[in-house]
Amino acid sequence: MRRREFITLLGGTAAWPFAARAQQSEGMRRIGVLLGLAASDAEGQARLAAFLQALQQLGWTESRNIQILRRYTDGDAERARTYAAELVALAPDLLLTSGASTTGVILPATRSVPVVFVGAADPVGAGFVDSLARPGGNVTGFTSYEYSMSGKWLELLKEIAPGVKRVAVLRDPAISAGTGQFGAIQTAAPSFGVELSPINVRDAAEIERAVTAFGRPGNGGLIVTTSAAVLAHRNLIITLAARHKLPAVYYAGFYVTSGGLASYGPDYRDQYRRAAGYVDRILRGEKPADLPVQAPVKYELAINLKTAKALGLDVPPTLLARADEVIE
Repeated sequence: MRRREFITLLGGTAAWPFAARAQQSEGMRRIGVLLGLAASDAEGQARLAAFLQALQQLGWTESRNIQILRRYTDGDAERARTYAAELVALAPDLLLTSGASTTGVILPATRSVPVVFVGAADPVGAGFVDSLARPGGNVTGFTSYEYSMSGKWLELLKEIAPGVKRVAVLRDPAISAGTGQFGAIQTAAPSFGVELSPINVRDAAEIERAVTAFGRPGNGGLIVTTSAAVLAHRNLIITLAARHKLPAVYYAGFYVTSGGLASYGPDYRDQYRRAAGYVDRILRGEKPADLPVQAPVKYELAINLKTAKALGLDVPPTLLARADEVIE
């Protein structure tokens, strides 16, 4: 049950003169979209739908005055590089990227086409922008969180499953967020008395082997960090957690609606809605360098009681009271 929902759109269109708007709308504008999911992925389609709906509210309708050039990487790094070059070669007016994996391959391909990213964990550390307040260059967007917040996933895991003594952290070692998130969890681990084990998520076979081996001794739990590779394999990860009776905490609520135990993180669909505001402003003449990188407006806690029951866990009432979404 959804208790609290906060949706906001960045606009900034009111100050534009009517004549300028009319002139802008005369030509078709082209937006290249590079998503780290598969084309058939329901979550990816929901994010893109939220983006397009918000754009329409701002006066941009697909096939009328904008054309969307869609490319999906399905978490594949080589495919991401290929599609990045392909999109840049199509000379779009703007590029929308998802997370570090797609943003990181777009930027070497162009320093002139405006880029709006969504869900990058550390855009300054990754070299995407000069600073959050003054991005500089051709890039701006919406960050998912600071690395330090990753420690809260461990705190949540211990609160919901206090018997956990060993924790596997699923991360993508190929991106800076993978090492950054693990480092923050590692810093917090001594205070919770747990032993950490990193599990890389290069492919499905590696994930299955590592989680199966980790799950055998017992007293284990999982923390699933953010990356396109993790997202592409999320159904496998949720299945493995259930099979090996591993309490797992995820970085976003859609894992919980798919059967995951608990999550704490931003509303990614809302970030795509907000990204539409920046796209609108850039298409109307503003520069990415002048638009500050935005943090999430809210973090959400989600808990799946059905999964908790299957794992033999009693969720503390105080935790349920704090939850934004509880699945029964």
